Parts: sequence; C-alpha cells; structure tokens
Amino acid sequence: MEYGILDILKLIGALGFFIYGMKVMSESIQKVAGDSLRSVMSIITSNRVSGVFTGFLTTAIIQSSSATTVMVVSFVNAGLLKLRQAIGVIMGANIGTTITGVLILVFGFSKFSISHYTLPIIAIGFPLMFAKKVELKYWGEFLIGFALLFMGLSELKGAVPDLKHNPEILEWIADINNLGFLSVIISVLIGTILTVVVQSSSAAMTITLIMCHNGWIPFDMAAGIVLGENIGTTITANLAALVGNVHAKRAALSHFMFNVFGVVWMLLIFYFYIGAIDSVMVYMGWGSPLNETESINWGLITFHTSFNIINTLIMIWFVPQIEQIVTKMISSKVDEDEEFHLEFIGTQLMRTAELSLMEARKEVAKFSKHVVKMSKFVQELIESDDSKRIEQLTEKISKYEDRTDELEMEIDDYLVKVSEGRLSTATSEEIRAIMSITSDLERTADIFMRMSREINRKNRHNLTFTEGQVLNIKKIFGLVDESLVVMHANLKSEYSEVELEGAMSKETAINKLKKELSKKHWKSVEENHYDVQTGIVYRDIIFGCERIGDHIINVTESIVGIEEHVSIS
Repeated sequence: MEYGILDILKLIGALGFFIYGMKVMSESIQKVAGDSLRSVMSIITSNRVSGVFTGFLTTAIIQSSSATTVMVVSFVNAGLLKLRQAIGVIMGANIGTTITGVLILVFGFSKFSISHYTLPIIAIGFPLMFAKKVELKYWGEFLIGFALLFMGLSELKGAVPDLKHNPEILEWIADINNLGFLSVIISVLIGTILTVVVQSSSAAMTITLIMCHNGWIPFDMAAGIVLGENIGTTITANLAALVGNVHAKRAALSHFMFNVFGVVWMLLIFYFYIGAIDSVMVYMGWGSPLNETESINWGLITFHTSFNIINTLIMIWFVPQIEQIVTKMISSKVDEDEEFHLEFIGTQLMRTAELSLMEARKEVAKFSKHVVKMSKFVQELIESDDSKRIEQLTEKISKYEDRTDELEMEIDDYLVKVSEGRLSTATSEEIRAIMSITSDLERTADIFMRMSREINRKNRHNLTFTEGQVLNIKKIFGLVDESLVVMHANLKSEYSEVELEGAMSKETAINKLKKELSKKHWKSVEENHYDVQTGIVYRDIIFGCERIGDHIINVTESIVGIEEHVSIS
C-alpha cells in the first residue's frame, strides 16, 4: 500500500485546515451580527414556528449549529427564552446546518470551485484586518476564514487516498455494504463516531461528500452516515453539558431526543425513503444516486435536507411533551443551599465570548442578591437579644461571606477563560468591568462580616447601644438598603438602560448622613453620653456603611462605563 504515515498526517492536517477556516468564519460573522442576532432571537421566538424559523436563519448566517445551540442555552439561562421556545430554535438549527453542505457542494465540488479564487479573497480580506472600524476588521476575518475553509477543502480532497493505486481500501466498505440492513446500522455508528471525533457535523458532512465524490461509498451507506452525524452532533453537546447547569442539560437532552427520534423513524422506512429520493431525482433529470456516482452528492444533500425538514414538521407538534420529559428527567435540586451554586454559568458550553458574557451578567446579578441578604442579617443581628438567634445569624453571615469569596473567584475564573478567546474591544472592556463589579460586591460582603464581628464583640462585653445610636444606625442602613436595591435593579437591567443619577443621589445621601452622624458621635464621646467601647462599635458601623456606599456606587459606575466605552468605540 502506497498510502503511508506522511499521507495520513497530510490528511489530518488538511482536515484541521478546513475546520480552522470554518471556525474563523463562524466566529467572525457572529461578531458582526452577534448583538442583532440576539435581539432578533429574543423578539421573534414567541411561538414554535417562529422559533424554528429563527434557529434556521441564525444557523444559516453563522454556519454553526453548535454556536446556535450555545446561544439558545445562554438565552434560557438568562431567562430570555423558555425551554419550550429553545427547543423550537434547536429544531430550526438542524435545518439551518444543511445550508453548509449545500454551500460546500456548490462552491467546492462544482466546475466553478471557489478554491481557485481563495488567494484573491484573502487579498481583499487582509487589508480590512487593519481597518480602524471594528466591523470592517470582522468582515476581513470572515473573508479570510471563508477562503481558508475552501483552501482546506481543496487540500482535503487532494489528501484522500487514490483508489486507483490503493483499491484494497474499498474492500472493508464492500464487506460492510453486503450485510443488508445491518450495514445501514453500522453506517449510522460510523457517522456518529466521525462527528464526535472531528467535533463538527459540517466537517463530518464534508468528509462524507468527499468519500461519495471519489466513489468510496454508495448512496445508502452515505445516507446512514449522515443519520449518524445527526446523533453525533448532539452527543458532543451533551458531553459538554455534563458539567453545565440544569438548563444546559435540558436543552442538550432535548436536542438529543429530537435527533434520535428522527433517526429511529427514518431507519424504519430507510430503503423506501432513499428509493423515493432516487425516483424524484431521476424524474427531475438529476441522475440516480443509487446507480450513478456523480449524482450521489446531490442525492445526499437532498436526503439530509428533506429528512431534517420532515423531522421538524413531525416533532414541532410534540414540543410540550419533549419539555415535560426532559424536565422530569433532569429535575432541579430543591435545596436551600442551591442558591450558593453557579446557576447561569456552564463553562464547558462556552464557545463565543459575547454569548458567555450574558451568563456572567446574570450570575453577577444573583451575586448581588446575596449581598442584599447580608445587609438584612446584620441589621437583625444589631436588634436581636436572643442568643440562639444571634448565633444563627452569625453563622449565616459567615457562610454568606465565605460563599461570596468563592463566587468572586468562580466568576472571575470563568471570565478569564472567556478572555482567552478572540475578543472585540467592547467585550474586553466588559470583562474588566464585570471583574471590577465582583470585587466590589465581595468587599461589601467583607464589610458586613466585620460589622457582625464588632456587634458580637459588643454583645460578649454586655454593651448596649443607646436609643439614639440605634435610631441613627437604622437611618444609615435604610439609605444603604435603598442603594442596594438600586444596584441590584441595575445589575438585572439591560446595561444600556442604566443611568448613574439615581445611584449617585443615594451615595450622596449616605455620605451626607455619615458626616452628620460622625460629628454627633465625637460630640457625644466628649460629653460622655456613652462608653468608649460602645462608641467604637457604633463608629465602625457608621463608617462601614459609608464604605459600603462607595462600593455600591462603584458597581453602577462600572455598568455605565461599559456602555460609554461601547458608544465611543
């Protein structure tokens, strides 16, 4: 056999060339249309039919069903889409992914092959990479990725073994194809494994088209491989979702159920269906994919497209049932401590930085909720004289403070992983801002923790606040709570809608009251209205509230800073 190790390495390299080009092209078009796609998706997924259309359109544009699925999971996590709507979008993504095969067949296998023009395309895209306008840079990346994809395809076609010199390669295929219906099952398994290995159904489809183009495999075996690719692309998502959150698991499982059901019913009528495709193509004058090698590729595209459309038309009526099944199979943990787990971030599902930030925003909003609760606990601790309740509150505050440390670290680690990707300037700025927000939230929790220690120290020494001190503490905590409410609302809102004025007025009020209470405090100390130790605790609480106010306003300033940077860029 003349096909040696060097040839195998060339084949793997050509495949890597192709997949890298597809990745660059997909990521760049997502950056060009990312925000508008998210807006459109959140608006037009009001029902199942529009959801399917949205999934089809999104996948057709960004040329990646995996990216569409990740986007959908991000929307479910962020509460912008319900699981039922997400299932419709995933169904549409299955149809949208067939467009990739058509494009590759038209531009890569026809007499007019785009691979002949890849260098001129790169010549156009390369100068755009140095443009000042960000959108032009992304279009430059898209053109280069597009060219690399078809250069890789050309190399891939040239790297496959030459059957004239290596006829023994076909022997194992002939052996499989003589097993009757079992050969179809084996083809499905091959397609599944192939897609899991190359991590891309589009790449697996391209490999299948090349094998058909070179006469390696007959039409029925190629159709079986395509069915397996439909399963393989869902297995990849489910493996990624193993360490994801409950929403990610449900979305991935619904995708798996949808595709597996389609493969099952197609296998039941397999020979009838490919016979029908053969008859239609012969009638249309396109040749017989069962008998003519040159017609197999178009027969395969027809099989892939029609199968996904029909499967969607069948399954769209059962979306509520799919939702019920996956919800029962993957139930939420009803546990008091569940609030301490990352709910919206699923790191293994991360594909595009812009999409990942949506999950991070939601997680930070939940983080702020913990801080709001800590304020309530500290205020109750100040007023409580029940030793058992004091002990419970102290433990709760300590537990929450420990968890805020962990939340800051986990969210920041996630953002660091996001930042390892190819980022736009606006995305980099938002990552820095969110990390600054988590730092301010964690420092606020630290101050509440120090307050609880001061209060417990006072209780151990049997010290008590005067009525005036209690009243003043309530006043400043009232302003702190108002500031926390504004901060939490800002973190939950669209960042573009956040204004600084409301938060700043609360911060000004806290500073003003702190100065006023500080003056009264020193005067009371001079006049011996209360003992020094009680005065120290009282002073630390007042000063602590002022520092908390500083961190709270920092959060809103970070949010507003993101949008100001985006508008400037």
